[in-house]
Amino acid sequence: MLQRALWAGLILVLIGVGGAGAWSLVRGRTAAVRGLAGGSSRLPVYGSLPDFSLIERSGRRVERLEFLGKIWVVDFMYTRCPDTCPLQSAEMARLQADLAAESDVRLASITVDPERDTPQVLSRYADRFKADHVRWLFLTGEKEAIYRLAQEGLRLPILDPRNKAGVLEPGPAMASEGAGRIAVLHSSRFVLVDRKARIRSYCDSTDADSLQRLRRDVKALLQEE
Repeated sequence: MLQRALWAGLILVLIGVGGAGAWSLVRGRTAAVRGLAGGSSRLPVYGSLPDFSLIERSGRRVERLEFLGKIWVVDFMYTRCPDTCPLQSAEMARLQADLAAESDVRLASITVDPERDTPQVLSRYADRFKADHVRWLFLTGEKEAIYRLAQEGLRLPILDPRNKAGVLEPGPAMASEGAGRIAVLHSSRFVLVDRKARIRSYCDSTDADSLQRLRRDVKALLQEE
């Protein structure tokens, strides 16, 4: 009963954290429909990536500047994830294969458990999915910076249940709790970012139709000037 109540409470917090982003999506989708009705097929703009500085599995620093000039599909994951992350990474691997001919398309997976997901750990995880070192980045860094990028930059909910002072408080993303473990709650959506580091589309990584739409959206951005 206690565990059920905990998860219910966490879900309510996630809804609150994601409320502003959800409203932005509704407004963006409305604008997109209006644009289509007016003859425009351009994807809406949901916002722009803020400045950030993270570490790639190779050990090099990656900042917002690197996202300019390329089209990116971004997700959040962690290597000990018992639920959606392996499925997300498998879908990202399919995207890597399907878009292999598109040199302007890149993928980025950002860990929400940076204390455990060091560059070495991420490198081993990336090898499981045959991630190309150039085209598919795995990023770690300071936890507060990662959580802020997710929430305020990409407008995705994320919560560490062991944090008592708020979602940005440092703490383990998965902690022992008796005989079980509590996993970090984070969005499994993919985010499509254009050459100007603007958010243009969100994709439900568990939905086949949404994944097909993502591929179409990537093709659309490739045609934009």
